[in-house]
Amino acid sequence: MKKTSTRLADGRELIYYDTRDDAVRTAPDTRPLDAVTTTSEIRRDPLLGDSVAIASHRQGRTYHPPADECPLCPSAPGRPTEIPDTSYDVVVFENRFPSLSGDAGRCEVVCFTPDHTASFADLTEAQAALVLDAWTDRTAELSHLPSVAQVFCFENRGAEIGVTLGHPHGQIYAYPFVTPRTALMLRSLAAHRAATGRNLFDDVLTAERAAERVVLDAEHWVAFVPYAAHWPYEVHLHPKRRVPDLLALDGPARAEFPRVYLELLKRFDRIFGEGEPPVPYIAAWHQAPFGEPDAYDGIGRQDFALHLELFTIRRTSGKLKFLAGSESGMSVFINDVPPEAAAERLREVAS
Repeated sequence: MKKTSTRLADGRELIYYDTRDDAVRTAPDTRPLDAVTTTSEIRRDPLLGDSVAIASHRQGRTYHPPADECPLCPSAPGRPTEIPDTSYDVVVFENRFPSLSGDAGRCEVVCFTPDHTASFADLTEAQAALVLDAWTDRTAELSHLPSVAQVFCFENRGAEIGVTLGHPHGQIYAYPFVTPRTALMLRSLAAHRAATGRNLFDDVLTAERAAERVVLDAEHWVAFVPYAAHWPYEVHLHPKRRVPDLLALDGPARAEFPRVYLELLKRFDRIFGEGEPPVPYIAAWHQAPFGEPDAYDGIGRQDFALHLELFTIRRTSGKLKFLAGSESGMSVFINDVPPEAAAERLREVAS
């Protein structure tokens, strides 16, 4: 992998990740851009104890432009974009409309491919491996920022999810706090350790591998529909050797990941049969927070288990799972698809 860092016309950082060591990236950003101004601030809810990002400047962000005006495609003569070069392998750059900025964190965009009509599932294994390298490198770099407590790499696909740009891409959020979801996991880890002396992630993985909800069991990775799945079709992908983050993955697990992950994405596109529009999904990496060790009753980074959650909000053909009163009002999910049935379907559509 070759990494080339440059700056856009408004000062934002842009990084090319190339598979070829002889790749040269010198094209300048010729757009007359003003410096980015943001209104991001973090406010803490005194009753729930969680944090909310207030970012009113995002109201003006780019919204579903036509394909010939896509800002994530490579630049072309007379049509400069966010990526100055006329081609790229993988590109990461600071978001022009960030939810988090400055002391409130950082937001980056990850472009997986220059092909506007593709999706992650269309990548080759070599391309997917390069994306994994980019996620890992950005996790390492962002973890060194003094304001960053947690790095979150994720992809939203589909207008139903809320994506405003159709080009295949993901994002990376560097939070200045430990997210509520992760804090809950850490508290559960601490309680389980106090009650049993064991690691909760290890025990969950052992139980799930013995159940009927495993959908893919590779040499270094295992994917399953969790016992208490929140979403109609939800898969958790774990390396079999517990590690806290992407940086700690060993060579064999890194080498196997592209094949395993691409297979899972292709299965998601087959769930509802041929002729259906692409399945909207969220793919989210859960990594251990950075910062003070043993911050949660003796639970440290080494106790956390890196894993990826992949889920769709489509519950059946032509119907979406909406968060209604119970989910949005009280955070109690109601799942219409039994996890065992979801796992069986995901096994049926294997390549």
